[in-house]
Amino acid sequence: MTDSTIIGGRYASSPCMAAGIAPDYFDPAGVDPQQAHDVAQWRKSKRAELLARRRALRVDERVAVSTAIVGHLRNFLAERLDGARGKVVSAYWPIKGEPDLRVLMTELARSGATIALPLVETRAAPLVFRRWEPRMKMVRGNWNILVPPPDAEELVPDITLAPVVGWDNHAFRLGYGGGYFDRTLAALAPRPYTIGIGFQAAKLATIFPQPHDIALDAIITETGHQPTEAPT
Repeated sequence: MTDSTIIGGRYASSPCMAAGIAPDYFDPAGVDPQQAHDVAQWRKSKRAELLARRRALRVDERVAVSTAIVGHLRNFLAERLDGARGKVVSAYWPIKGEPDLRVLMTELARSGATIALPLVETRAAPLVFRRWEPRMKMVRGNWNILVPPPDAEELVPDITLAPVVGWDNHAFRLGYGGGYFDRTLAALAPRPYTIGIGFQAAKLATIFPQPHDIALDAIITETGHQPTEAPT
C-alpha cells in the first residue's frame, strides 16, 4: 500500500465525542468491543450525514463534479498507469449520487483496457468482477444495482476504482458499511492498485480505522489527486 499508515496513541471517548478526537489519539491495533461499537456508531452517523449532503446536490452540480473527476482521473491514469492499457480496470455503476464515470469507462474500453464491474454473488463474501462492455445489456443484481449478465467473463482487476462516502488524510475509505470492499481487497493477491473516487467535501479528519480497514493507494476528487500522508 502506498498511502497507508498506522496511527499511534489511544482512543477513549463516547460516540458523541468521536468527531472531535485528534487522529493521533486513536490506535486501530488496540480495539476492544466497546471501542469497536463506538466507532461503528460514529461511522453510521457520519455516513448518514454525508449521504444526505450528497443527495441534496442539484443535478447540474453532480454533473459538474463527475466531469471534473473524469478529467482528473483520465490524467492520473495516463501519467501514473500508462492509461490503463492492457489492464483490467474495475469501475462501478453509479448509485446514490456517486460520481458518474461511465464516459471514462467507455473511453478506457476503446483504448485498450478491459473494464469489469463488481457485484455481490454471495453475501458476506468477497465481491466478484464481471467484464463490462459499452452497450452491454445489464441485469439487476443485489440492491437492484445494474450488473453484467451471469454469462459475462469473470475477471481479476489490476486497477480498482472505488466510490467513497467519506475519506481521510491517510487514504482510508468510509463506505456503505457492508465491509465488502475491504473483504475483497484482503482476498485479492496481488492486490489491485486502488483509487478512491469521491467528493472533496466528504474529506474527514479520520475514519478511526479498525484492523480490517485497508488504505487506498490514491484519492481523486473534483479538485484533483489528493495528497495523503505516508506511513511513519
